[in-house]
Amino acid sequence: MKINNVEVEDTYCEAFEGIFVRMLITAERERYLKRAASGSSCLPSTVVGRTEGGVEAWVSSEETPDNRAGSIVQIWGNASGKDALRKFEYELSIRIRQGILVVPTTKIFNLFESDIKIDTMSRVGHCGDGYETVEERFGREMINVPLMMGNWFIEHYLGVGKGVAGGNLWFFCTDEGAALEAGEAAFEAIEGVEGVITPFDVCSAGSKVETKFPEIGPTTNHPYCPTLKAKIKDSRVPEGVVSIPEVIINGTTLDAVKKAMLKGAEAASRIDGVVKISSGNFGGKLGKYKIFLRDVLG
Repeated sequence: MKINNVEVEDTYCEAFEGIFVRMLITAERERYLKRAASGSSCLPSTVVGRTEGGVEAWVSSEETPDNRAGSIVQIWGNASGKDALRKFEYELSIRIRQGILVVPTTKIFNLFESDIKIDTMSRVGHCGDGYETVEERFGREMINVPLMMGNWFIEHYLGVGKGVAGGNLWFFCTDEGAALEAGEAAFEAIEGVEGVITPFDVCSAGSKVETKFPEIGPTTNHPYCPTLKAKIKDSRVPEGVVSIPEVIINGTTLDAVKKAMLKGAEAASRIDGVVKISSGNFGGKLGKYKIFLRDVLG
C-alpha cells in the first residue's frame, strides 16, 4: 500500500486505555497563557508510570467563559490499577499547582463532562490555606483562591474520561532535514483534529519493552536506530534511511486517534525524503487497541 507514492508498511500501532482530563486555561496576556499551557503539559513522563500532557488547541476570546484567549490542554494517566484515579489526581494536582496556579492571571475551566469527577478543592483549592471560597462565576462553580497577585480561579470539578493513548506513526527518512520536516508537518496537521494531543511533539526516541537496564524503564528501540545498522545483526533500518521520527497520539476516542493518524501520515508523505511510513507496537502483548495502518490509511 502507498500514500502519495510513499510505501506504507502493513503493520499496526499498539495503543492503551488511559484516563484524562480536558481543561481550558485562560490568561490576561499571551505570554502567561503560553507559559501555563507549556508548563502544565510539557513533561511526558509515563515512562515512570506517572502522567503526560499536551496542548490540543488554542482558542480565541469568543470561545471562552471569561472572554479571554485560551488553551485547551489534556493531561493523561494510566487507567489500570485500583488506585489509578487517586494517583492521577495527585499527579494532576502537581501540574496544576506548579504549572498554572503560579502563572499570573490564569484560570482553569472544565471541558469534559463525565460521571467521574475530580474535586479540585482537596489538592488545589486548599492552596488558599483556608481562605479559599466556592463561588458561582462565569456560569460555573469555581473555587476562588486568594494569591499575592489577586484571586485565582479553578472550576470545582474536572471530568475524567477514558480514551486511547499511544497511537503512533513512524517516518523513515533519507536525511535529518526530511525527518524534521516530516515530523513537523504531521504535528501541524494533527493539531487541527479535535480531541487529540501529541504529548511528545516530534519524538526522536522510540522505545521497546525489552531492556538491559530495567531500573530506568524502556530504553532505545535499537533495531530501528540507523547509526547501529552496521553494528548489530537485528537491524530493521532499510538502506538509505538515516532518521526515523515518531509522532505519538492520545485521543479522547479511538476515532479521533485514527483521524489524527490519517492526517499526520498524509502530511508527512508529501515531504521529499520520506520513503516509508510505519508504526510501533509491542507484538500485541501490552495494549488494548491494535490500530492497523491499512485500515486507517487505506
